[in-house]
Amino acid sequence: MAVDTFTAIIHKEGKLYVAQCPEIGTASQGKSVEEAIDNLKEATELYLEEFPVPKTERSIMTTFEIAHG
Repeated sequence: MAVDTFTAIIHKEGKLYVAQCPEIGTASQGKSVEEAIDNLKEATELYLEEFPVPKTERSIMTTFEIAHG
């Protein structure tokens, strides 16, 4: 079985954590970061069973700072 690596972007909305996978477009939520990621993994696996995506180069993700105020 092949293993792919995807990105999870997580933010908090009220009492829940929302996890999104930008490469696939899936999203899920949970009461903890771990639960949100587990739910995102499941949602992404189910999505890819129905809609496989072709292999592409991984995006580069980084952070940057700006001065303001």
